[in-house]
Amino acid sequence: MPPNPISLGEFIIREQEKFPNASGDLSKILSSIKAAAKRVNYRILQASLHGNTPLENQKSNIHGENQTSLDVYADRIFIDSSRARREVCALGSEEQDDWIHFSDPEHNQSKYVLLIDPLDGSSNVDVNVSVGTIFSIYKRTSPLGGPAKVQDVLQSGRQQIAAGYILYGSSTMLVMSTGNGVNGFTLDPSMGSFYLSHPNLKYPKSGRIYSVNEGNYEHFPSGIKRLIKHYQTEDPKTNRPFTSRYIGSLVADFHRNLLKGGIYMYPQGTKAPQGKLRLQYECNPIAFLAEQAGGMATDGYSPILDLKPEGLHQRTPFFVGNTEMMEELHQFISNAEK
Repeated sequence: MPPNPISLGEFIIREQEKFPNASGDLSKILSSIKAAAKRVNYRILQASLHGNTPLENQKSNIHGENQTSLDVYADRIFIDSSRARREVCALGSEEQDDWIHFSDPEHNQSKYVLLIDPLDGSSNVDVNVSVGTIFSIYKRTSPLGGPAKVQDVLQSGRQQIAAGYILYGSSTMLVMSTGNGVNGFTLDPSMGSFYLSHPNLKYPKSGRIYSVNEGNYEHFPSGIKRLIKHYQTEDPKTNRPFTSRYIGSLVADFHRNLLKGGIYMYPQGTKAPQGKLRLQYECNPIAFLAEQAGGMATDGYSPILDLKPEGLHQRTPFFVGNTEMMEELHQFISNAEK
């Protein structure tokens, strides 16, 4: 970092000053997310000491997936933080069966909606592998003063006004965009503050990394199978074979590929005919960041941000990466269907 780094709080204030009519509510939501993330980060660091990782602490969430006490803790922290700040009228969480309407009069005046995956990749915590939080912010579409409506949390990703993620890894980073590029902030534990460490993040033009769970290879569509074999075939002209890297935490896999250049793939298959990742909680915010960083994100055919959600926990195939590799992906899918 530079000798006099800019803190996340300072950065938010500077960005707000570019909009003279801004109310400051969005800045307060981002500050709330920042504060909640620091609490979650501390609990993750202490997880083994507090007994938050053993299998006996697990139960199933709405998706039938194992839910640890850390999932529950992170979910509660982000919900409570949003409720306390009063800038959010409604919240959707991957860990909740239904969306949450903050129904008191002050929240009915709130202009924003928050969607969140509180702890992405939580099954990795007990083996000390990176996990994350993914968030997405929308303006409500229902009238101010009344209760929030379900359409407020079922907007297409193109309507996002901000999105980001927190990566809890060897260092803790908050990466976000408000629609004017992507910036990364690293937590300085000695100061307890996030500082701008990765300004104006952009995908490299090309990449040599592909991230996919190859254990599901037999269940993938033929175009994806052919693409993977293409990546594995030696060709000095295109620097192949490419490198396979898969962590199993969307935040960590996406973050690496954003910095180094690569593609992340979670296709549909016989075990997951609609894909596995959630459109609202995972794909839309990551797609927003990818486009802001000069990359692409699709379901194999259409931009993720243009998909209209029909349900809060809707799933979709998901492909995201630098433009060159994404265009090659689409060509393989198209050729396989001819």
